[in-house]
Amino acid sequence: MLKVAIIGAGAISTAHITAYLAFPERCQIVAVVDMYTEKAQKRINEYGLKGAQAVTDYHELLDQNIDLVSICTPPYTHAPITCDFLHAGTHVLVEKPMASSLQEADMMLEAAQTSGKLLSVVAQNRFTTPMMKLKDVLDSKLMGPIVHVQVDSFWWRGHNYYDLWWRGTWEKEGGGCTLNHAVHHIDAMLWMMGPPVELQAMMANTTHDNAEVEDISMAMLRFQEGALGMITSSVVHHGEEQQLIFQGKEARVSAPWKVVASTARTNGFPEPNPDLVQKIQKLSDDLADVIHVGHAGQVENVLNAIETESPLLVDGKSGRNTLELIVGIYKSASTGEKVTFPLEGEDAFYTREGIMKNAVHFYEKKTAVENFEDVEITLGRKLES
Repeated sequence: MLKVAIIGAGAISTAHITAYLAFPERCQIVAVVDMYTEKAQKRINEYGLKGAQAVTDYHELLDQNIDLVSICTPPYTHAPITCDFLHAGTHVLVEKPMASSLQEADMMLEAAQTSGKLLSVVAQNRFTTPMMKLKDVLDSKLMGPIVHVQVDSFWWRGHNYYDLWWRGTWEKEGGGCTLNHAVHHIDAMLWMMGPPVELQAMMANTTHDNAEVEDISMAMLRFQEGALGMITSSVVHHGEEQQLIFQGKEARVSAPWKVVASTARTNGFPEPNPDLVQKIQKLSDDLADVIHVGHAGQVENVLNAIETESPLLVDGKSGRNTLELIVGIYKSASTGEKVTFPLEGEDAFYTREGIMKNAVHFYEKKTAVENFEDVEITLGRKLES
């Protein structure tokens, strides 16, 4: 029985607690940590976590032989907490974004390597049937080479969303919608496409004048094999439409699921290719549905890796790759320059201090509240048809 601790009792902690409770024969939550002890105790009571202790300071757990922790705290705290637990001999599942800078991400990777413990970064959208099927279809190469990818990560958050004390600042949140919302879809795109070699980006804050950070960004990408891409990240889109579209030389597929294939008429205009559509559709239909979805699926993957040494689907390097692309968007949008990858240690945007100094500050954060009412949060669409 693996002993688990939840670090941070905010809204996202409920997804982690529920995920671990799906595997009662394999793990037990023995502690919930929060700087507000009453919040930790509330989670313990709410989910009936018998025997679990409410803890104010996570350092109290470092010598208690905890097997696995879920880190659900603000982004600027991820690196020190992760490194402390890894060095203490504890496996770590850390919420997105992995860190608020590439320097911190590299510190986390080094701690995982030296400790020999597992580091997984939350990317719960991978653990859904639509995403797994889309990945398998792309890997089949039935579509031919990918020529264009479109990522629409559209969310909507009210003006007061950024009133929470740590949100809306480059120092503590690390960025706006690109880092903390579109990260889900950027991760999925990189998982399916691999990394771009260069990008050009723009960003703005159109609606949230109580935040330093962006509420919309757009990036144009170029990949090694010549494909182009577009990522739009937003918290100003009513309706919150979200999609990933992959255009191959022979066909188009997407999440939400849609498949279209064309061949050329004698004059070059398109006509449907029903045979290829049928092949792609059959491949998708024949793939098994995901049993444990979202956070539960990722927790299962981490538990399997601990117990059987099977590979992590989302490891620390994967989390860093996603962060590197996002930092590249911030660099290009702030400087107006085209950004090429990789971003190395001497880059002006490599550290949190460098980002704070060089990223565009749209507004001054004037409002800060300690806590919001404990209400349900949205984790994005499952991208089902």
